[in-house]
Amino acid sequence: MLESKRRAIIFLALSILLAAGAGFLFLKKIKDLNAQLGEMVEIYVATTDIASRSLIQPDQITTREIPKKYADDSYITDKAVLKNQVTVVPLSKGNIITKNILKPATTVRDQNSRLVTVYASGKVVFDQQLDALDRVDIIVSREINGKPATEVFMKDVPVAMVAKSEDQFRGVALEMPFEQVPVFIHQQHYADVMRILKANVGKEELGIPEPFSEQPAEPGAPGASPAEGQPGNQPPASTQPAGTPPTPVPNSGG
Repeated sequence: MLESKRRAIIFLALSILLAAGAGFLFLKKIKDLNAQLGEMVEIYVATTDIASRSLIQPDQITTREIPKKYADDSYITDKAVLKNQVTVVPLSKGNIITKNILKPATTVRDQNSRLVTVYASGKVVFDQQLDALDRVDIIVSREINGKPATEVFMKDVPVAMVAKSEDQFRGVALEMPFEQVPVFIHQQHYADVMRILKANVGKEELGIPEPFSEQPAEPGAPGASPAEGQPGNQPPASTQPAGTPPTPVPNSGG
């Protein structure tokens, strides 16, 4: 009986020693890992879906701890940075909020504006790379009554976002009043060439100059020139109904 108790005490003591040794090694390993990772820092993430270009609210964000060595300068570590800011891309729950997707709320135009995406192509030419909040002038070349014409289509259009792929400029999202969107899209589809130039100075109003105030442009519309090179004297193209060929006037004399 005494021998059994002695063995039980020995095994119990060994178990306690082994458990203490394992705990010590575990804590030492955790301490070493923390020393390698360094100090922890809090960054801000979305607690719910946040729509693009909407003002960030305090109840839409929370903090998450990560090692300071992995927190680069793009992460938000100060809540004050998010005040009066909007995100230029939609965020989902858990997404990290970074400085490069934030813009001041004062730069967003009114809610009646729309974004229209324009990608560089054979018909759309950008004279230089653009950045968000730049402004552009748009020149279109098209055919009027069989003659090529190049005219200013829109002036001082704000650039809301820039599209890039593998760090290569691809296009932009232009922001314009909703009533001007169909006119722009019509020219985007049917103009022979659309050239987008960076504007140096921004203005308060966005305008579509004549003859683009009505859409689509028909032969004889303001700014359209009568066709040349036809035999005899012809009435001006603007006096002919749209789609009706002009009636030649008989030539009275050899």
